[in-house]
Amino acid sequence: MRRPGLRRPRLPRTRRGRRRLVQAAMAGCVLALLPATWPHLVADDRLRGTADVPRTEVAVVFGAGLWDGEPSPYLAHRLDAAAELYRAGRIEVVLVSGDNSREEYDEPDAMRAYLVRHGVPDGRIVGDYAGFDTWDSCVRAKKIFGVDRAVLISQGFHIRRAVALCQEAGVTSYGVGVDDKHDVTWYYGGAREILAAGRAVLDAVFEPDPHFLGPREPGVARAFADAG
Repeated sequence: MRRPGLRRPRLPRTRRGRRRLVQAAMAGCVLALLPATWPHLVADDRLRGTADVPRTEVAVVFGAGLWDGEPSPYLAHRLDAAAELYRAGRIEVVLVSGDNSREEYDEPDAMRAYLVRHGVPDGRIVGDYAGFDTWDSCVRAKKIFGVDRAVLISQGFHIRRAVALCQEAGVTSYGVGVDDKHDVTWYYGGAREILAAGRAVLDAVFEPDPHFLGPREPGVARAFADAG
């Protein structure tokens, strides 16, 4: 007795049926990629290099992981760009936004220590310890730290989404995309952005509260006051 098995899907036998199948597949691909076009439309005219980004009081650096307690190479490159902007007088304060959800993992303090070693005064660095994702970082920059305008620093594959989300959160933003070699991590990040774009659209439409909001913090305003 033959065991019942799953039937293999049958391709349409007619030319018209095959054409409809191809059209349906193409429509599916377009719909899947449609959210990824939104960050490009919003951010393309707001991307700059470190030499020509508008002078802005605050730069926001997004966390990108730690290796043995130190910034990962990708994160170090973001911080290098922030230090370069500070030394050039194009920014005054750096808001480092990262994950400190558990005691043994502290992105913002590792980012702070790296920046200090590279010439940014400690008093000009403000830590956001609940920047768990890009949307949270943008909303908290606006609502918690009172940032209305900022230079955002990240890798090229992420910076458009960061600019689009921060714009939506009420932060007038310019993006600096950091160059990196196109290794496995870079290609993974690019592929991940296609999936992340869908969530970004949902964040922009529904504007959810961050995982942790909390009270307003005077860190950025205090950094300006201390600098003066």
